[in-house]
Amino acid sequence: MGRPLDRIYLDHNATTPLSPEALSAMTEVLARAHGNPSSTHAEGADARRRIEEARRRVARALGAGDAEIVFTAGATEANNSVLHALASTADAPGHLVVTAIEHPSVLEPAAALEGLGWRCTRLGVDGEGRIDIEEMRRVVTAQTRLVSVILANNETGVIQDLAAVRAALDGCDAWLHVDATQAVGKWPVDFMALGADTLSLSAHKFGGPKGSGCLIMRRGTPFAALLLGGGQEKRLRGGTENVAGIVGLGVACEVAHRDLQGRMKRYAALRDRLFERIVAGIPDARRNAPVAHCLPNTLNVELPGQEGDVLLQALDVEGVAVSVGAACHSGSVSPSHVLVAMGRSPEQARASLRLSVGEGVDAAQVDRAADLLLELVGRTAGGPGRAPQRGSDGAPQRGSDGAPKGAQRGD
Repeated sequence: MGRPLDRIYLDHNATTPLSPEALSAMTEVLARAHGNPSSTHAEGADARRRIEEARRRVARALGAGDAEIVFTAGATEANNSVLHALASTADAPGHLVVTAIEHPSVLEPAAALEGLGWRCTRLGVDGEGRIDIEEMRRVVTAQTRLVSVILANNETGVIQDLAAVRAALDGCDAWLHVDATQAVGKWPVDFMALGADTLSLSAHKFGGPKGSGCLIMRRGTPFAALLLGGGQEKRLRGGTENVAGIVGLGVACEVAHRDLQGRMKRYAALRDRLFERIVAGIPDARRNAPVAHCLPNTLNVELPGQEGDVLLQALDVEGVAVSVGAACHSGSVSPSHVLVAMGRSPEQARASLRLSVGEGVDAAQVDRAADLLLELVGRTAGGPGRAPQRGSDGAPQRGSDGAPKGAQRGD
């Protein structure tokens, strides 16, 4: 296997390439719109106008109606803002409910609130990665102040039934927060239809720039700003706005929802083609998420007997980018908390890869990636020198060519 001239990028759930439309809009802002949006002169007014247009684009694309849209540095800030606001606006510590498969930007602030006296229930999921609605009904009480549910899981692509979640909370005063970061551009997202009180997203997941995101809030939702020190964003988020990033987010959000159904169909065809080629060579390979409720672009696949981190590094050497678990945990050898919550053993979780397609990926690339994966599995399946050499921290060691030691690469 020689190193290909063109790399194959199958890690669109980690981040996506900047769309041409977003790049063009951002370049124009960086070149011409240098005013501070808080300034009252013409340059400031121009920057402010561009921000408000981006806000309208997001509202139209995501069915936000007249909801508040607060621009942030990304979904991590938006999620932290929600948990901060929960604690800041409550008279006393109460109860919150999160799912066991939330992104760490929800799980870690929730754990921090526990240290402040809050009680936190972590809802488990079944083998298909979905929460039990009846369990939710049982654990939600009059003291529950917030329920946080990730719409589409970043590792498996599993979609939660938000209509059922909203119905289960009817008559309850709990605030419903939805992390829609992974869903935007890959699945229909309509803020008002979801029945959420707040919703978070990051631009770089759908063709926008890194470092830009937003929090959508129903008007009247109790909120206290996480970042203080300025009157920006109606005093809901202090700090001079990232005008270029916000404009890029707005354009990317609009583009991502053009022909969404057609894009979903194309992604699903590539994802399924990839799995079919893999399972043809590895019959006991299995999906970690059912097609019936999974993002069309996401394939999380278990390859029994393999080590996902070794395959990831070997594929990287051969020019294919994939992931094992969440990108923010790359370098960690701990099993995916999402797969473990779904009942997979640590060994099964470590034997799993996440492959996610997106714009620019075609059938030829999918076929090439599958062929490379199958060849690597064949080379690492037994025989002398095939087992990866690991350091004291458990991570595979690399040779001078970048390949994992013990996982032989081709000529």
